[in-house]
Amino acid sequence: MRFISSIYMLYNIIMSTEAWAPRLPEERELISNFSNMALREIPPDLTEATTILDLSYNLLFQLQSSDFHSFSKLRFLILCHNRIQQLDTKVFDLNRELSHLDLSYNRLKVIIWSSLAGLRHLDLSFNDFDTLPTCEDIGNMPHLETLGLSGAKIQKSDLQKIAHLHLRAVLLGLRTLSHYEEGSLPILNTTALHIVLPMNTNFWVLLCDGMKTSKVVEMTNIDGKSQFLSYETPWNLTVENTKASTLIFHKVDLLWDDLLLIFQFVWKTSVEYFRIQDLTFGGMANLDHSSFDYSNTVMKAIILEDIHFRIFYIPQDRIYLLFTQMDIENLTISDAQMPHLLFPSHPQSFQYLNFANNILTDDLFKNPIQLPSLKTLILRGNKLESLSLVSVFANSTPLLHLDLSQNLLQNEIEEPCLWPDTLTLLNLSSNKFEDSVFWCLPRKVQTLDLSHNRIQAVPRETIHLSALRELRVAFNFLTDLPGCSHFTSLSMLNIEMNLILSPSLDFFRSCQELKTLNAGGNPFRCSCELRDFIWLEKHSEGLMIGWPDSYICEYPLSLKGTPLKDVYLPEFSCNTTLLIVTVVLAMLFLGMAVVFCWLNLDLLWYLRMLGQWIQIQHRVRKTMQKEPKRSVQFHTFISYCAHDSVWVKNELIPNLQTEDVLICLPERNFDPYRSIAENIISCTEKSCKSIFVLSPNFVQSEWCHYEFYLAHHNPFHDNYDSIILILLEPIPSYCIPPRFHKLKALLEKQVHLEWPKDRRKRGLFWVNLQAAINVNLIDTREKCELQTFTEPNVEHHGSTTSLVRTDCL
Repeated sequence: MRFISSIYMLYNIIMSTEAWAPRLPEERELISNFSNMALREIPPDLTEATTILDLSYNLLFQLQSSDFHSFSKLRFLILCHNRIQQLDTKVFDLNRELSHLDLSYNRLKVIIWSSLAGLRHLDLSFNDFDTLPTCEDIGNMPHLETLGLSGAKIQKSDLQKIAHLHLRAVLLGLRTLSHYEEGSLPILNTTALHIVLPMNTNFWVLLCDGMKTSKVVEMTNIDGKSQFLSYETPWNLTVENTKASTLIFHKVDLLWDDLLLIFQFVWKTSVEYFRIQDLTFGGMANLDHSSFDYSNTVMKAIILEDIHFRIFYIPQDRIYLLFTQMDIENLTISDAQMPHLLFPSHPQSFQYLNFANNILTDDLFKNPIQLPSLKTLILRGNKLESLSLVSVFANSTPLLHLDLSQNLLQNEIEEPCLWPDTLTLLNLSSNKFEDSVFWCLPRKVQTLDLSHNRIQAVPRETIHLSALRELRVAFNFLTDLPGCSHFTSLSMLNIEMNLILSPSLDFFRSCQELKTLNAGGNPFRCSCELRDFIWLEKHSEGLMIGWPDSYICEYPLSLKGTPLKDVYLPEFSCNTTLLIVTVVLAMLFLGMAVVFCWLNLDLLWYLRMLGQWIQIQHRVRKTMQKEPKRSVQFHTFISYCAHDSVWVKNELIPNLQTEDVLICLPERNFDPYRSIAENIISCTEKSCKSIFVLSPNFVQSEWCHYEFYLAHHNPFHDNYDSIILILLEPIPSYCIPPRFHKLKALLEKQVHLEWPKDRRKRGLFWVNLQAAINVNLIDTREKCELQTFTEPNVEHHGSTTSLVRTDCL
């Protein structure tokens, strides 16, 4: 067994040593780890600034004088588990700061010593020395605190050389032991002594001397093969002047009678704390356990851990009663696969009982047990099933702490529970409890652990645990945070790994005393219901344990895997009242804006014009689809009366005629060699649209009526979509002559454009008009040459005009 098992353990030891000199804060350790690399020599490429060097578990056979000369700052050197047979410590002459040297588990037989006065930890255990490698040089190490030794022979003369050293711990790691001179160990001046025995070694003398040497004694590899005790050994065997207050055995393999004699021996010594780990025993009981003398002892605690049974013929009640009659303060029997336990009928003084990891059942509590001083009871990892039965037993004791975790416990509502008022800590984790467990809890409990159970909710009608401060319900099936109406003093809650989607507001209102909350690992639904929960963490100082890594969105799928801290839930979308008020205010503002526009900006006219524009666009698309393809030369033909010619020439034509729009006008495009009727028919046939400028004067003109009649009956204009009506001035229906019945019908049902008197509205008028005539001419290859001449005698709508003749090229 290595005295210092690893480089990291060494580092922790040196940093915790009070005598260690202070270092500058900026200085850092430089670790070079070459462990377990099958090295046969020291690597040449080591950094000279190395302070911790691990060369353990290699194949080093010997060390050269120059191997460590360049490491002036080396403080930790680990050379254990190699094959070094001989060592001259001059190889460390230049390592002035070396304080930890581990040479355990080698094959050392000879060491040539030189000054290593700075060492604090030296381990030479588990080597092949014939005698202990102690000398005056080790005695001249004033700072030495821990020392590991080995040797086949242990003699007083060897230990006298280091008797003046005040050591914290001494390890005797023995591969073989051929001779021990009685009285050698007490020469040492050490606080702790650990002896690792070779197999089949009589440890009795070493045990007796060890207990005279130090306060803490550990012994490893104790077996009964050496027949160190005989059945004639008297019960009153004692050792005088023992110092040991703590005795620890590791890896013990004895017959029951041998073990019984050891207990009797230790019982009469100065030992207060007796611990046995990894115990195996068996055989037949030849000694009468009833002769065990329980008097005159200072024993306070016995700990038996990891117990194994060989085949034996011993009544179990003898084993159980041997320990339960010891009447000490603390008793631990754990990991023993113990199915039952008996207590004497009279009261016992146990204050601490630990029977963890056995197979105890409810039969343990069927007989009365008198433990008037019991403060702590640990029954973790057994086969208990009835919580009510345990509570009845506990009620007869002044229990403070009770651990019933990792059992098979459950509780029915009708089962009575009687707990002592003294019980403040109760661990019921890893059982089979459901919601009804809250009806069977001690009223004064302060710390309660119900993790790893089957709890789905905390019942609303349950007992009040007014003293409860810490509640752990992790790894259950809870869907909400429990309110604190029944836990008014709750300051810590662990509810991680449940099924909580959105914590309720009742939790935040009722848990005013809460200081710590662990709710991580739940499948949170990141919606508005979670907004108060997120706000709580952002406005509290370290309230939530594990934030933000353990708080992740599970729903909706679009946010799955998103940390709660990154989820944005605005007040507007989560506050229904605010949303309603905002919508109402927006509607009122919109209504007021509409009324204002209606009264001051003639909104109705704009809406009507917008409707006209939409209808025009629809009609244009419909006309383009239905009309047969024909060759036209003009986008539109304009018909108007002479009284409106000023508006046509000053307003209509300048705003309508562009390079992309060709307009046919009577005074410009009529052929003087044709009659007026022929010109009208020709112009309407060559134009895609016909625009009629309507006014009271228009409806009184015979020629205007004739033009409207011909345009309406044009075979190429077989629907009203090719006629565009512009209402320049309002025309009362009674002013329209009967011969204009078609016009009257069109004004009633056809879309017409009104010329606005307000200049601000005229932009929309021109947009609608241009949209109405927005068609592509199919045949644009023919271009017309315009020739102008005057014919004074031609009257058009009551006026003399200049006519332009068009010759098509």
